[in-house]
Amino acid sequence: MQSGHGGIGGSADGAEIAKFDRLAGRWWDPKGPMAPLHAMNPARMGWVIGHLARRHGRDPATARPLEGLSVLDVGCGAGLASEALARAGADVTGLDAAGAALEAARAHAAAGGLTIDYREGLPEALAAEGRRFDAVLALEVIEHVADRAAFCAALRALAKPGAPVFLSTLNRTPRSFLMAKLGAEYLLRLLPVGTHDWRMFLRPAELGAALRAAGLRVTEIAGLNMALPGGTWRVSRDVGVNYMVMAV
Repeated sequence: MQSGHGGIGGSADGAEIAKFDRLAGRWWDPKGPMAPLHAMNPARMGWVIGHLARRHGRDPATARPLEGLSVLDVGCGAGLASEALARAGADVTGLDAAGAALEAARAHAAAGGLTIDYREGLPEALAAEGRRFDAVLALEVIEHVADRAAFCAALRALAKPGAPVFLSTLNRTPRSFLMAKLGAEYLLRLLPVGTHDWRMFLRPAELGAALRAAGLRVTEIAGLNMALPGGTWRVSRDVGVNYMVMAV
């Protein structure tokens, strides 16, 4: 659901970038087209921040468990994940190819008193600069990219040796087609029609293979599930629709 990096070169897909740029003005509206992402974000970021903090011997329950750690949020969109990381104390760089979304991100961070380095571009270009981070995130991005091999290789290149790479995406299952495509876009109108292409969803084994080819190994996997009624999200072992991985 965040912007992807894909036909403008490298791993990017120009149509996907334009699609998310058009949503920039309403990205921070919790009842707007990104409402599911807003609802999902606390559970998703709690899982990421918890794993990253514990890898550095820190208590995730403290106020700023990521203090001093450099974290890259690839496909940051308007900054939902980036802001959560910054509030946890991380030194955050947000990267996206969608310029309008980044303008929304910069404005929202400034209004909240947060310092986040938002950059427009592709992960391959940032890796070529020699930048390396204590953690790299690509959340709801890989299902939108054109060249997954190049994308995974760039994520690996941007992580310091031994640093974790976190991804979240959608599983390609009949249930995800019913819930994340037909249900969310056409029946419940939780997302704009055309947000996702179910054929681009990745099974965990496919994502694991792509990461292994880039020199990464999945060490943690968890599902993200929406509980009804109420629409709150929780981390679970059910990876049939939404899931997250940590790879090192």
